[in-house]
Amino acid sequence: MKILTWFQFQNAVAVIARHYEGRAFNGIYGVPRGGLPLAVTLSHYLKLPLLDAPEDDILIVDDIYETGRTLKEFKSFEGCSYTVWITKDVPTFYFAADAATKNEWVVFPWEDPSQAQIDMEDYYASH
Repeated sequence: MKILTWFQFQNAVAVIARHYEGRAFNGIYGVPRGGLPLAVTLSHYLKLPLLDAPEDDILIVDDIYETGRTLKEFKSFEGCSYTVWITKDVPTFYFAADAATKNEWVVFPWEDPSQAQIDMEDYYASH
């Protein structure tokens, strides 16, 4: 189990902000739920409006890229860039600040570590 800290979160935000520095976006959208903390923080760093729905020419963020199913839902929007904090795959169309192995369960700072084992078991049982 990989338990991430708020310090690691701030470092990831800095890496992502540097990656997109100088890029023009109409806003930032965080995929609910996990992408919201990253989107809010990046909206401050990049001085972008936080959007409540995806649209063209924006930065779309999520907490983790595991199977690709979530981010691929947003590929129909034109001119968007995609980023995640953690990836479990080789980034192709998106940017990732950090990586985890495919078999590592990741616990983000906004999640309850004592609930992580149950969350992991529920996730694997449903997939």
